[in-house]
Amino acid sequence: MDYGAMPMERPPDAVARRERLRRAGVATLEICAVAALYYASGKLGLLQQLVRGQVTPLWPPTGIALAGLLILGLRVWPGIALGAFLINISLGPSLPAVLAIVSGNTLAPICSYLLLRRAGFHRAMDRLRDALALVFLGAFVGMLISPTVGAGALLLAGVLSSGEFWPTWSVWWTGDAMGVLVVAPVLLVLRSAHLPKNVPASRWLEGSLLVVATVCTGILQASHTPLLFLGFPVLIWAAFRFQRAGAAPCALAVSAFAIVAAARATGPFANHDLLTNMITLQAFNGSAALTALLIGAAVTERNQTQREIEQACRQLADMVERIDPGGGHRPEPPEHEGDDEEEGG
Repeated sequence: MDYGAMPMERPPDAVARRERLRRAGVATLEICAVAALYYASGKLGLLQQLVRGQVTPLWPPTGIALAGLLILGLRVWPGIALGAFLINISLGPSLPAVLAIVSGNTLAPICSYLLLRRAGFHRAMDRLRDALALVFLGAFVGMLISPTVGAGALLLAGVLSSGEFWPTWSVWWTGDAMGVLVVAPVLLVLRSAHLPKNVPASRWLEGSLLVVATVCTGILQASHTPLLFLGFPVLIWAAFRFQRAGAAPCALAVSAFAIVAAARATGPFANHDLLTNMITLQAFNGSAALTALLIGAAVTERNQTQREIEQACRQLADMVERIDPGGGHRPEPPEHEGDDEEEGG
């Protein structure tokens, strides 16, 4: 027997070491990807900065950070910290303040992620409770950490006065919460997106009309005329007809146009102080995101329930067919023989 021709089996330790190296390489790539996306989206968000060149009413990195945690897991948190550090190190004001801001920017999405996990959040957002959890736990509650730590660090560094703390805090919280509300749902939808098959031409036409209506509504929102409310019919249309795939991008577009109007102080944001504008913007964007997500989730949940009912009916019909192959037709029972007899005396 030629033992030299037999293949050598790898030792278990070598196989395990190779698997660990592979997993470490994948994790490193994921961390670097999250850091790069965080940094690039942060630079984009700073185009609409309102306070000290680093506080903006829409901070997309929080949405990217939370979506990354929901999709890839808690292991990518170093990418969030690295991206936040690369953005803030060039903004200052000092290294201790930058480290404090980075800590707040990292802890906030982690807190939101843990709260959503505790609530049983589904990444598919196919239930009404998922939309509510994302809005109230992921955005409003979880994002309280970052503005508190960040504005506090700027205050202690002497960059902000005591009178500027709350306006800065409001802009910071608005930006972080809006990043979760309008960016994270889009990323979660894109994760499972695919080209629809066997879709009629009328459906593509309706989608095109929705895009045109969204752009036209956004232009009116950013004009000097206070027409923010025009965004809600478009949101309802997108959510009702296209569910999550239409609601999430439409909410992002409507919120982005509203943020442009707030940054330019036009429309309903004219002649108001910063704190009032941020309250108005947060109320509008929160209402828009809540409307889109809730209607989209409700319609998706209804459709899922309808499919389950139809499936149950088919299974019941198949079961009846197996039990009674004849379709339920049975011979009629014979007439009672006593019917023709006279009653006994």
